[in-house]
Amino acid sequence: MLQRTFRAILSVREPIWIALENIRVHKLRTFLTLLGIILSVSTLIIVISLIEGTNIYIQDRVANMGANVFLVMRYGVINNRKDFIEATKRTKDITYADYEILRDSMKLPLRVGLEVRRTGIVRFGSESLEDMDVRGVTSTIGDMDVEEPESGRYITDSDDLHRSDVTLIGADINKRFFTGRDPLGQSLLIDGKPYLIVGVAKPIGTVLGQSQDNFVYMPIRTFMKVYGENQPGMAINIQSRSPEWQDRTQEEARVHMRSLRHQAPGDSDRFGVVSASTLMDLWHNLTAVLASAMVGIVSVFLVIGGVVIMNVMLTSVTERTREIGIRKSMGARKHDILMQFMFEASIMSAMGGVIGVLFAGTLSSLIHRFTDVPMFMPMYAVVLAITISTAVGLFFGIYPARKAARLDPIEAMRVET
Repeated sequence: MLQRTFRAILSVREPIWIALENIRVHKLRTFLTLLGIILSVSTLIIVISLIEGTNIYIQDRVANMGANVFLVMRYGVINNRKDFIEATKRTKDITYADYEILRDSMKLPLRVGLEVRRTGIVRFGSESLEDMDVRGVTSTIGDMDVEEPESGRYITDSDDLHRSDVTLIGADINKRFFTGRDPLGQSLLIDGKPYLIVGVAKPIGTVLGQSQDNFVYMPIRTFMKVYGENQPGMAINIQSRSPEWQDRTQEEARVHMRSLRHQAPGDSDRFGVVSASTLMDLWHNLTAVLASAMVGIVSVFLVIGGVVIMNVMLTSVTERTREIGIRKSMGARKHDILMQFMFEASIMSAMGGVIGVLFAGTLSSLIHRFTDVPMFMPMYAVVLAITISTAVGLFFGIYPARKAARLDPIEAMRVET
């Protein structure tokens, strides 16, 4: 058994060595031969890195509603105009009464909260900020949302019960108005009405170039007192106990909402349920188009690269006809010649794959470092790229290798090179 393994290693080592030597001698020709493979692998890696990086970005920054949180809203995820028009006809706004019924009736959730948003003007002294995100929230939102106080506190039940004029401000507002001084206890104007600052939120950063720190929070009942009770865009935030409870909790919320809307079995929901998985599914549907385009582009490059490899290998067979004849006259079998050229084609294409991976990896790192484009190169993409490039070399190297193996040794030795 050991002897057989040793012979197998020797039989593979020689054709690999000959292939590497031939590649070393013809460096420029090898590089030009591999341009198609390099371009296809680079394209594959860059597109996968872009998709994977964006997936992580969307999951962490856009679809992050908090741990195990989903929303009950007037509209769900709608991706075409027809569905939106139909939804406007059959749905109605979420109300504070809806929130109270779900909060008091549901058994499965860990927490239930309510929030509503609008834009407003925030002023302090002679300075003002327009188009700020003004949010009314219940105290439970603080335990499930991604925003949390850096100093001070969040909105409390007592604030909500007494409809207190208090606010938690975002980092952008703190930076603009209170650089070098403590904002806690200060009073600022929100749409012309004074509010006492009780907390400052931790910086969140930007999402798709838009700041997420330009907001002010106030108690939900204070919000309704100032802006009116019938507010469009209210969203009930529901936090399940764990990921395993998410589906059951969503189903319980759906049952209660259908009952509140007096819906018959079989009727479409007159409300929307939005979770992180819902948003990610929508995003994956969008990136599927990009992935399909990537497959087409990469396939074209691979075919071009494979045809070039085959032509170069045929030229190599012609140039080395006498060498093949000498090897056969000295006892080399058809299998040995076949393996020599097959290894040469596969090693060349594998090298093209490696060069393509290195080029794409470097480019992805530079893009990620010097731009806001999220890039992440997964290991499976590297393995996939090198495997595909090697397979292309093997496939397009079969014909030249078989042609070399079938050469008659006597006729081959008569060829003048």
